[in-house]
This record gives sequence, structure tokens and C-alpha cells, in this order.
Amino acid sequence: MIRNQLLRTGEMAKIRIKSRSEIEAMRRSGKAASILLQRIGEAVKPGASTYELDQVSRETIKELGGISSFLGYQLPEHEPYPATICASINEEVIHGIPSRNRILKKGDIIGIDTAIFLGGYHGDNAFTFCVGEISPDAQKLLDVTRGALYRAIDAAKPGNRLGDVCYATQNYAETHGCSVARDFVGHGIGRKMHEAPQVANFGEPGKGVRLKPGMVLAIEPMINAGTHEAVVRENGWTAATADGSLSAHFEHTVAILSDGPEILTYNSELWGD
Repeated sequence: MIRNQLLRTGEMAKIRIKSRSEIEAMRRSGKAASILLQRIGEAVKPGASTYELDQVSRETIKELGGISSFLGYQLPEHEPYPATICASINEEVIHGIPSRNRILKKGDIIGIDTAIFLGGYHGDNAFTFCVGEISPDAQKLLDVTRGALYRAIDAAKPGNRLGDVCYATQNYAETHGCSVARDFVGHGIGRKMHEAPQVANFGEPGKGVRLKPGMVLAIEPMINAGTHEAVVRENGWTAATADGSLSAHFEHTVAILSDGPEILTYNSELWGD
């Protein structure tokens, strides 16, 4: 995910339409990303450190023959990102940095965001995992965030507008009493990790660029149980809800085809639907 910024003049013209061969290559990188996320999720348990989860990620990326999309990633005025995953616990919205001192405990939720560069293309996905049994309120948040993701994907059809996708996320979340994180957005994806267009989690239906076959989007609702406002911690990366409420994050890489959206990072063993 990236910070929500106004698109520069002409940026919409930079949206890359992928060919059939490029979509096929992104199916492979998307599949690898889904395996990577599944392997990390299998290591989520009480007593595990987020450092250990990052080690699982590094080993799996090597096994898959790819390169981490996150490790060393540079943003303006930031130190290079030091890990292969973002591991965001409870009130953390995004960019939780793995640490030996961050130990998971029963009842936590942890959003794992990870991506892999394979065969010249990136695959990007995220999933919020339960650490043992969680509270009913936490489970509701996970269900709403996951539901918002699939509503947004359903709206990612040729002929629709980008605003239809953004609004689908916002409407579903707010209808269920939650708020959308407004400071961070999804994005186009391909040979570069972050491509145009930005994919916000709020917007107006019927507005924005018209969706066309060959576009590939990383759609990623970040939904909070309380306020939409976030604060960035001293490390310069990790964002948390301003009121300390729980936050959840789910993401798929989605190709827009002539007959509708195709989820490139789907993994039945992880998503189970």
C-alpha cells in the first residue's frame, strides 16, 4: 500500500494495460505470493515473534525463486524497509516492522502484508490472521474487512469506473459500523510494485478512470473498528489507529479481464471460499 496522494497531472495516462502474456506471468507471481502468505500464516501462533514470521517469509521466497518486493523498499524521507513482510498487530493499520521483541499472544489479530517479485512481475497480497481465539468484536472486523474486499473486487469490471471500486469498499465498511483508513491506498501493480492508478478505499461511484481489460490492481481494504484517523510511530513506517481501535487488512492482486475480474493471488487453502 502507499500513502494517499493526489494524482499528478497526466498520471492516469501512465496506467499500463497488460497483454495476455503479461497477465499469464502475473498469474505465476500471484500464485507465488499466495503460497508465501499461506506459509507465513501457518506460523502464526501464540508465542511466535514477528521476526520468526519474517524468517519464514525469507526462506519461502528463496524456495520459490523470487525476490522480496518489500525488503529495501525506499520511500521519500524513509529509511529502506528492513523486512520482507509487514506485520501489523491489533491497532496497527499497516507497516508493522518485524521484531524479536514483538511476541504474539492469544486474542491478537495480525495483518500480514507480503509481496514477491518473480519472472519480472510483482504479486501482492495481505491477510489478517487470528492468534488463537479472538473476541467477537475482532471477528466482526475481520469479516467486514474481508467482505469489503470482495465487494470491491466485484465492482472491478470493464466499463465501471475506479470510483465504483473505491465506493464499494467504503459503503460496505460504513454500513457495518466501521471506518476506512483514508491515509493509505491500494495501487496498480505489474513490473513495478506501485503503479498508477491509486485505489482508495473511499470514493464516489461513477467517478474516476474507466476500467479496461488488462488493468491489474492491488485492492486492499484497511478497515478500522473506530476512527479512520491514523498516527505514524517513531520508526517512520508503522501507522496505527489514532484512538487505539483495532484495524484489519486484506488484499488481493486482481486482473481486469474482458469477462470480469480475476483474482491472481487466490489460494483456497488460505482463503477457504
